Amino acid sequence: MPHFSQKKKDKFVLIMEGQTPVKPIKIDVEKVIRSKTNKKIPRFVFRIVEKIIHQQEFNTFFENHIGVEGLDFVNAALDYLNVKIDIKGEENIPSEGEFIFASNHPLGGLDGLTMASIIGKHFDGRIKFLVNNFLMQLTPLTPLFIPINVGGGRQERELKDHIQNIFDTKQQFLIFPAGICSRKIKGEIQDYAWKKTFISKAKEYHRAVIPVYFEAKNSRFFYNLSQIRNALGIKFNIEMIFLPHEMFRQKGNTFTVTFGKPIPYETFDDTKTQYQWAQYVRELVYDMKNL
Repeated sequence: MPHFSQKKKDKFVLIMEGQTPVKPIKIDVEKVIRSKTNKKIPRFVFRIVEKIIHQQEFNTFFENHIGVEGLDFVNAALDYLNVKIDIKGEENIPSEGEFIFASNHPLGGLDGLTMASIIGKHFDGRIKFLVNNFLMQLTPLTPLFIPINVGGGRQERELKDHIQNIFDTKQQFLIFPAGICSRKIKGEIQDYAWKKTFISKAKEYHRAVIPVYFEAKNSRFFYNLSQIRNALGIKFNIEMIFLPHEMFRQKGNTFTVTFGKPIPYETFDDTKTQYQWAQYVRELVYDMKNL
């Protein structure tokens, strides 16, 4: 029998057993962009973008983790990046029950993976969180994802049904209520105003909210680019292109994640609007910074 590398052996066994080999995800910036425009774009532009988003590094990682998905994929990514986690207030996470974990969103990706790993480990893998639609292309992570920013009509109804199913099946629910990652606002790195969705869901499904403060930040370049874009009146979030690069910059870093005490859903009464209660929880989260 010919010699195979372990990777080729695995594919060979799949074929012999009559199964279709799993293909790894492959990022191809040039292919995607050319499919969306007829304009002539110089090749060097694609090479620059490929370098910014670490296309080759991502594709190598995907190739080396064929068939790995869900929390196993999350933990493999954190191991690859040599990320360490310092957890504070872990005693505030009950051992039983279902909760909504509401956190600030400083990084725009790696914070989600880290939080999924912590909560997933605590609750035997029962964790789901909201992501932008385009992240559904990361198929190894789709078991953890609930897509947002979908169109109206049938898609919107399907999303509502999907979220209801998550609560009915007793999954833990992680949400970054700001919707996008933190920016520099009034000289401080912080979230924009929080959306009220997690308050309405807490009341609807009778779930306590556990506030979480994630200590981390992106580069000065990222925040400066955001401010320049806003000053020029450019609506397209150019800085988002650099989020993959920001993630790889975090290699070897230690993140401090602080969990606050659960807030009973009954707290969110009519003395405030749901939007006001969302900002109240946001303030609680940032007050946890000094705990």
